[in-house]
Amino acid sequence: MRIHTGEKPFKCEVCDENFARKSTLKQHGKTHTGEKPFKCEVCDENFARKSTLKQHGRIHTGEKPFKCEICSESFPRYGSLKRHKRIHTGEKPFKCEVCDKLFSRSKSLKDHMHLHTGEKPIKCESCDESFSNNRKLKRHLRIHTGEKPFICKVCNERFAQYGSLKEHVRTHAGEKPYKCEVCDKIFASNKIMKDHMRIHTGGKPFKCEVCNQRFTWKNNLKEHLRIHYGEKTFKCDVCGESFARKSTLKQHLRIHTGEKPFKCEVCDENFTQNGTLKQHMRIHTGEKPFKCEECDKIFTCSRNLNEHMRIHSGEKPFKCVVCDESFARKNTFKGHLKIHAGVKPFKCEVCFKSFTQNRSLKEHMKIHTGEKPYKCLVCDKSFTQIKTLKLHTRIHTGEKPFKCEVCEKMFICNRYLKQHMVIHTGSKLLKCDVYDES
Repeated sequence: MRIHTGEKPFKCEVCDENFARKSTLKQHGKTHTGEKPFKCEVCDENFARKSTLKQHGRIHTGEKPFKCEICSESFPRYGSLKRHKRIHTGEKPFKCEVCDKLFSRSKSLKDHMHLHTGEKPIKCESCDESFSNNRKLKRHLRIHTGEKPFICKVCNERFAQYGSLKEHVRTHAGEKPYKCEVCDKIFASNKIMKDHMRIHTGGKPFKCEVCNQRFTWKNNLKEHLRIHYGEKTFKCDVCGESFARKSTLKQHLRIHTGEKPFKCEVCDENFTQNGTLKQHMRIHTGEKPFKCEECDKIFTCSRNLNEHMRIHSGEKPFKCVVCDESFARKNTFKGHLKIHAGVKPFKCEVCFKSFTQNRSLKEHMKIHTGEKPYKCLVCDKSFTQIKTLKLHTRIHTGEKPFKCEVCEKMFICNRYLKQHMVIHTGSKLLKCDVYDES
């Protein structure tokens, strides 16, 4: 009758819990004493209750006497069947008092409560990381054990997490249920979509502890760290050059193969890299998205802006070890090195004069062709070189960017400043080898 009346006359003197039966109280008492008199003859595990031993025995026998009438799935314990049925009924009898979230199992509610309390009572013995529930610890332990229990039935690839397997299976099915609300792009997994959202938000959660540079993707940070460590794990089989990034090696290989897979649809020019094609397209569109904060000059690519900024900062990071001359641009520095090496690979086919840089040859060729493509917008005078046009334009603007540190006189070009400095130093720029005036 106590089942119907709810009467529980037997009280535990340790924890004050009440029970309907004396035998149940007796079994409960063993939880306080630690007594486990019931032993499994197969694996020697001990239990406080005979019923628990009986249920445990089914692990060894494989017996599952409790069957679901809806889906025919079988279970070794009645409690497991009872919990399973809630999947079909949708019943969630356990409610969180903090946020009103409902759960089908009391254990799930208990684990959920750790979110509110911040408690992480489950600790990993390998790395001391803590977790709010056993399930999370179990998933984490696979990092240490390398266990991958979830196998794809299509390609036999293994995964440590069931969620990862589910997402992988979608690649075979072509299923992409997650859609970006900004650009409508679809994805196979929610994680990939969240990563994609950083493109729109500009989020860069991965920070380099060495130089504080931030990255959108974890892989980009990993590759970046190799620059600091000097690690170059990707080697070219053709020339032996090594690279910190696999993508850089892939791009480099196109030098050997001559492959240029990225084609401009406007002028049909081909490029080895997609980034180079994007920069090239700005020539056709006129787009110049990179702006100098000092003088408002705009550029088609960030590299040109960075080089330009050195005009304002005076920075010249490329130093010649032969003559100690420094340069703001890497290309100018490379061209300068050829002067010391005596290398002049670019030859004029008209007069056979040789040059260290291709740019110099191109400018020289205009002498033969008579071409003067650079025209002054003020007086219509034309010039062979853009450098000469820039100097000429200062006549109209009155700009004199080169200043004498001694008398503060200003000049339109560096050559005039050097000539002027003779007045202060008394040195001769040009010395006669025949007659030495003292």
